[in-house]
Amino acid sequence: MSASTLPSEPALARMHGRAELGFVRLDGAHRLGRLYQRAPLRVLFPDPAAGEPPQAALVTTSGGLAGGDLLELSVHAGPGARALVVGSAAEKIYRSTGADTRVDVRLTAESGALLEYLPQETILFDGARLRRATRIDAAAGATVLAGEILVFGRAARGEVLTHGLVRETWEVRRDGRLTWADALHLDGALRRPLDAAAGFAGAVAAATLVLAGAGPQDLRDALRALHADYPGRFAAGIVAGLLVARWLDGDAQRLRAAFGDSWKIARAMALALPATLPRLWNI
Repeated sequence: MSASTLPSEPALARMHGRAELGFVRLDGAHRLGRLYQRAPLRVLFPDPAAGEPPQAALVTTSGGLAGGDLLELSVHAGPGARALVVGSAAEKIYRSTGADTRVDVRLTAESGALLEYLPQETILFDGARLRRATRIDAAAGATVLAGEILVFGRAARGEVLTHGLVRETWEVRRDGRLTWADALHLDGALRRPLDAAAGFAGAVAAATLVLAGAGPQDLRDALRALHADYPGRFAAGIVAGLLVARWLDGDAQRLRAAFGDSWKIARAMALALPATLPRLWNI
């Protein structure tokens, strides 16, 4: 058999998961109005505790994402609707042989809506290539509380992130106008920017919390007070009326705990909801 007739190497299977969620307020109750899901992205609906909005729990049934995989999540909260979307577990991004793993998140809140997006950690295996974009569209009078946590390598296995791609972008629009855009882009050899004192200073985890809503100054001050003795790095500020808080830490579990405590304060102060985390956060 000649080289030209040899069978080609089979292409690796790529996954394209998608979920579309729509929440509405109907007859004074908050409920799910639309659901579309395609594996490996699935949505479960645990019963919320008293006083809590409807909850949607995201599950990646494949157990993780590899190079070339794509997850798309769209969440829409209609006028006056309330909802909480939470990750059921940490997301794993496996080593890639070249292709990027893409995660696209779009959060839309209409007038008077309250929307929370609380994923758990995204763990980047050595050699992972992640491109994640989070877009928030909040109408006047809407409130959106959203966050992300990145973990650089598998600390429990003694693995550090030495190479790969980390591209994390945020876009926030208020009443149709772009008010904040931010991008982190690290590509290739990663130890130098992750270890540099002017970079990530050896942190193994980083997190971002964003609040688009009323009264961000009071929340900023409360979060700064909460972190007065925090051993890691923390900062919170107001950008174009938007609260942005960020963490860096050499201890991923400590960062997670600080992030969770901050989330409880944020939902109590900005959303007038109980200062608690979903049960899934502690499983």
